[in-house]
Amino acid sequence: MRSIELFAGAGGLGLGVAAAGFKNTATVEWDRWCCETLRENKARGLDQVADWAIQQGDVRDLDYRQYEGKVDLVTGGPPCQPFSVGGKHRGNDDARDMFPAAVSVVRQTKPKAFIFENVKGLTRATFTSYFEYIKLQLTFPGLRRRKEEDWTAHLARLEDHQTRGRYRGLKYNVVARVLNAANYGVPQKRERVFLVGFRDEPGLEGWHFPEGQYYKEALLWSQATGEYWDRLEVRKKDRIIPREADRVRHPPNSQPWRTVREAIGDLPDPECHPRKSSGWLNHKFQPGARSYPGHTGSPLDEPAKTLKAGVHGVPGGENMLRRPDGSIRYFTVRESARLQTFPDDFVFHGAWSETMRQLGNAVPVDLAAIIAGDVRRHLNKVKG
Repeated sequence: MRSIELFAGAGGLGLGVAAAGFKNTATVEWDRWCCETLRENKARGLDQVADWAIQQGDVRDLDYRQYEGKVDLVTGGPPCQPFSVGGKHRGNDDARDMFPAAVSVVRQTKPKAFIFENVKGLTRATFTSYFEYIKLQLTFPGLRRRKEEDWTAHLARLEDHQTRGRYRGLKYNVVARVLNAANYGVPQKRERVFLVGFRDEPGLEGWHFPEGQYYKEALLWSQATGEYWDRLEVRKKDRIIPREADRVRHPPNSQPWRTVREAIGDLPDPECHPRKSSGWLNHKFQPGARSYPGHTGSPLDEPAKTLKAGVHGVPGGENMLRRPDGSIRYFTVRESARLQTFPDDFVFHGAWSETMRQLGNAVPVDLAAIIAGDVRRHLNKVKG
């Protein structure tokens, strides 16, 4: 099966889609640094990106009609700043809102399915109507907005078609859900909204998001019983059992959340062992980390806080590690890539701040692979 990746960024979603068995037909990204990251990994011969057709440019400037009937899946993460809690909250009034462009690509290519990802903030009460507008545009991509229409008038027209139930044009069955990456084995508490749609056609069966298999209660249980500490060979003086572990009375029927320690524990500390760290890609100590109330970093024995790509810094200390003794430092690029489940041989272009921006905007590779893999299995059922 073939796919197109829009707003590719550093390639997290695309890597997951590739791991699910899709062959990339086109990868579109406008940012120079992100494109250099993708091109270098392709030039280095990484299997996951070796066949990617990387196109640097504005998604809106390309003609996708050449791909009609040739791709099974369109994916992407339209720029999230218009809806981010850390942004200016302009939503549909923000020029960076690229959902109309995403809808246009779906309309031109008519894929069997699509996967789009965005920040949880898109589901806030402030954006309720616009979120519904996005879903209905993706449901009826052929019903384009007229020149004289503002988005609310277009929304009303789409609602009319939805309630009539007699539309015979290009239509997708769309579902949306906020997923926490930690529940899918990613060592990071990262909540994002995913929109998945399947082209409405005969033989289409029902589909729902795959459920996570990793949960907090299981981590608390493994820490309270000592299994977690013994498995990771943590010294007794460094074992800090959370108070809330007392509330878990029975072993949960799930796997434990993965923690920062599990994700980066085998990497040499770049502050203490800079020479050993130099043997790893993008694993260099970044000075300047400071701790103050509300800016405390990610504990070693929990999933990391959400990595962020702050325009004016990261106010919650999300890009810092907090050791058991209370000391802090910034995560290296390699450690951050581990928290986003990128492969260790994937290299990032740019200075620390630039590469952290790429990682802060990325989709965790493992989460993308789970969702895309489930979509692929569903498409195979329809095909059969």
